[in-house]
Amino acid sequence: MTHPPIRSYVLRQGRFSPAQQRAYAELMPRLGLPYRPQPLDFKEIFGRHAPVIVEVGSGMGETTARIAAENPGNDYIAIEVHAPGIGSLLRRVEEEGLTNLRIVQHDAVEVLRDMVPAGSLAGIHVFFPDPWPKKRHHKRRLMQPAFALLAATRLARGGRLHVATDWQEYAEQILEVLSAVPGLANTAPGFAPRPAWRPETKFEQRGRRLGHGVWDVLFTRE
Repeated sequence: MTHPPIRSYVLRQGRFSPAQQRAYAELMPRLGLPYRPQPLDFKEIFGRHAPVIVEVGSGMGETTARIAAENPGNDYIAIEVHAPGIGSLLRRVEEEGLTNLRIVQHDAVEVLRDMVPAGSLAGIHVFFPDPWPKKRHHKRRLMQPAFALLAATRLARGGRLHVATDWQEYAEQILEVLSAVPGLANTAPGFAPRPAWRPETKFEQRGRRLGHGVWDVLFTRE
């Protein structure tokens, strides 16, 4: 008997506003990349040769859109499963006229495994993944050894895997997991300072005001 894979997310029933629904319906056919178990051709998708960065779990899209807008020389692929968040991101793409961002609505593990060629990415961003704080749910956490190894194989030499979390115990686990991956090197003695190009989210700013910490873990492919 085979068991279904453990997912790092739950499809929650969030509010899907009319504006998000419109953006999703009108823009996803043009800017969405359907899941298919075959490698993507980045030049065909974006019409150019440029560094490609994958954003795992783009949420409501605020940070993803801002990074894409501030780095027009890079191309971005956002992976997200929640339709309201995708709709929100698509609204931002439309409003800001972004041409360097595409979206895949599917499980990130399967997208990286099946659609992203090995050694092809300039970076992978995993910002504030679900910490699954209860111990019995830790198996659902995305940043496990198998995922870290997969992510490392998708990075080009010099490519960066950047994770940020506001959950200290999870941050320590992430640091331990990534430190054990062959071919990855930490860019800092431990946790890294937040790079200036990673915007602070409203959620993060609120947490800091309440005294919560945020930890960045930044490794590079050797």
